Amino acid sequence: MTAIPDITLNNGVTIPQLGFGVFQIDPADTRDATLAALDVGYRHIDTAELYGNEKQVGEAVRASGLDRSEVFVTSKLRNDAHAYDDALKAFERTLDELDIDYVDLFLIHWPLPRNATDYVETWRAMEEIHRSGNCRAIGVSNFQPEHLRRIVDETDTVPAVNQIEVHPYLTQDDVRAVGKSLGIATEAWAPIAKGKVNGDDVIARIAERHGKTPAQVTLRWHIQRGDIVFPKTVRRERMEENIDVFDFDLDPDEIAEISGLNRNERTGPHPDELN
Repeated sequence: MTAIPDITLNNGVTIPQLGFGVFQIDPADTRDATLAALDVGYRHIDTAELYGNEKQVGEAVRASGLDRSEVFVTSKLRNDAHAYDDALKAFERTLDELDIDYVDLFLIHWPLPRNATDYVETWRAMEEIHRSGNCRAIGVSNFQPEHLRRIVDETDTVPAVNQIEVHPYLTQDDVRAVGKSLGIATEAWAPIAKGKVNGDDVIARIAERHGKTPAQVTLRWHIQRGDIVFPKTVRRERMEENIDVFDFDLDPDEIAEISGLNRNERTGPHPDELN
């Protein structure tokens, strides 16, 4: 199996471009699922305090037999901890739950633009978290172009990543373009549109041409566009399928055809509507 490529973030930290997500995985299943993913070859795990399974992710990393430096772990700030001091305390809880010495990447989970605490204040707390030495990189999630520009204009640190919903039905070209212009990498959550791509005739036709599944073709589309992706599953055979996307290439017409499926359709909330 071809090695997973790394992407170098704007502060020099490298992140595996394909990872394993644990969103909506029951805490009771998270340790075993994460251990299976690490055994399959994943070296990038994405969790969040909101998911309630940070502890089990940490247990899996410690039990894997891998050196801590071999596994890239992301977590995220909970939505009720945006005030400066609350954010610092929330990060300490994440450190305690994971119990793996440090976090590779810590994100503001949602911008909450109408919240009483402005996300710029929250970002200043994130900068302090980064200075603590317990977090190698900081970033944001679900931020819109105007949110990104404010962060860059009003603070000293450009986010390393912006984790947003991206898939063939929501290509997010505008957000991705602004991120790229600012040096911010794009991470894609719900990369296969929560399974919707499996029933898509266009993607199925391309998949048949390559001897791959629709999910594999969609993940390859992300990879070739430069997105960082972390599909979620508790089934080992799906983990193996999702990681097996580095032995073929989509041609420019196929990439354009998949991108042409965009209809600005979300599977989750719009960032401006969540508070």
